[in-house]
Amino acid sequence: MARAITYSEALTEALAEELDRDPTVFFMGEDIGYGGVFGFAHGLQKRFGAERVFNTPISETLIVGAGVGAAITGTRPVVELQFADFVAIAMDEIYNKAAKWRYMHGGQFSVPLVILAPEGAIGGAGPEHSQCPEALFWSAPGLYVLTPSSPADMKGLLKSAIRDPNPVLIMPHKALLNTSGEVPDGDHLVPLGQAAVCRAGSDVTVVAWSAMVPKALEAARQLKGEIDLEVVDPRGIRPFDFEAVLTSVRKTGRLVIAHEASVVGGPGAEVAAVVAEKAILHLEAPIRRIGAADIPIPQSSFLERWVIPQVDDIINAVRETSGKAVSAAKLA
Repeated sequence: MARAITYSEALTEALAEELDRDPTVFFMGEDIGYGGVFGFAHGLQKRFGAERVFNTPISETLIVGAGVGAAITGTRPVVELQFADFVAIAMDEIYNKAAKWRYMHGGQFSVPLVILAPEGAIGGAGPEHSQCPEALFWSAPGLYVLTPSSPADMKGLLKSAIRDPNPVLIMPHKALLNTSGEVPDGDHLVPLGQAAVCRAGSDVTVVAWSAMVPKALEAARQLKGEIDLEVVDPRGIRPFDFEAVLTSVRKTGRLVIAHEASVVGGPGAEVAAVVAEKAILHLEAPIRRIGAADIPIPQSSFLERWVIPQVDDIINAVRETSGKAVSAAKLA
C-alpha cells in the first residue's frame, strides 16, 4: 500500500524510522532542537531526547567535522547544513575528510555520515541561499551525492543513505518541500546509484534531477502527441547511473540534460561528455543542456524566474533537438 505525503514529511518520517531502528543514529544541526529551519526535525527531540536530536553552534565546519569524528567511532550521524550554499564553508570537512579518510586509513574504519543540505531557488532567497552546488562534488571520490525529486525517493534514499557505510551528501530541493506524492508503506528503501525512468518514451531522452524532474514530466505532458519524451532521473550525481542514460540515448538518439545549476561548469557537462564518448554514433542531433544563466541568483523572485530554467525551456530544447522547432513556431 501507499499513501500521499509531502516531500518534507517523507524526510522527517525517514529520520524518525531510522532513529527508532538504530540507536547509533543521531541528528544534529543549527536549530534542530526546535525543529530546524525547514521543520525536518519537527517533534523528533521530544520523541528521541536531546542526546540524539540536538542543536549545534552556528558553525558548518564544526557540524560536519564533528559528524566525521562521530562516524569513525561507530555511530551514524545525520547532520544538517541549513542551506546547500554553506557547503563552501565546510568544504575541507566534506571534500577531504569525509570523502577520503576511509581510503587514506586503509579501510580501518568507514565514515557512515549523512549530510542534509537543502538546495535550490525558492523565490527571493538571494544569491547565497538559492544555489544548486552539486557539481562541486563530481571530483570527490568516496562521497555520494543524492538529489531526490519525489517524496518516495526522499524517504527511500535517506533511509538507504543512513544505513550505508559511505559518506552521503543529500540535497533536498527547497521548492519541493510542500509537494505531495505516493510513498510506499513499510521499510521503504531506494538503492543508491540507481536511476529511475520516470516516463518511458521513444523520441527524446531528457535526463533531469531534483526540481527539474517535475518540470520535465510537465514538458512531456504538454508535448504528448507531438514528441514522445523519455524522462530519466539519475537521483543524484554520485554514484551516477550512466548505463541507464546510455540505454535510453541508444533508443531515442537524442538527449536533453536539464538541471537547475548553471550550465557553465554545471553537472550536465560530465553527462554530455560520457554520452559523447560512449554513444556518439547513436546520436541523431547535438546534445542540449538546460540550466541556470551564468549569473548569481537574483534576490528578486521575479528576476529569479528568468534565471532558473522553466518548463518552456525544456520544451524548446526538445523541439530543437528533434528538428521540430520550425513547425512549433508555425503552430504558435
